[in-house]
Amino acid sequence: MRPILRALVAAALLAAGPALARDLAKGRTDLPDLVLGDDQGNDYAVSTKEIEMEAGKSYRLRITAKGQKEYKFFAPEFFRGVWMNQIVINHLEIHMAGPPHHLEFDDPGTIEVEFVTVRAGEFPWTIQGLESRGMTGRFIVK
Repeated sequence: MRPILRALVAAALLAAGPALARDLAKGRTDLPDLVLGDDQGNDYAVSTKEIEMEAGKSYRLRITAKGQKEYKFFAPEFFRGVWMNQIVINHLEIHMAGPPHHLEFDDPGTIEVEFVTVRAGEFPWTIQGLESRGMTGRFIVK
């Protein structure tokens, strides 16, 4: 998709408001799970480092902590470049008017993030304090 067309799609999404975004969210695509830590006791394992998406589409990302560390998941540029539909934890939904600061796992568990991509680009994510252990990656929105 050409940059000008992407910008027009993004502008239309924002101008149409939440009603159109909710319609887009119904046809979402499940992304590969992002798993932090593993079942073999490696607290620093990361299941996938890059996740590719297309601008203007709806997605669900499950982020799961399996390790015994505290994981603080930061992706500020990415969170600012999407329309956040909801965050789900144990079937409890969080709806917000802006992006989250970060997602924190104090214990093993899963957080589901449902969103519509608005802005194209490459957006890094990190686990604060564990970057040197390889707990980094990026979201690529084309």
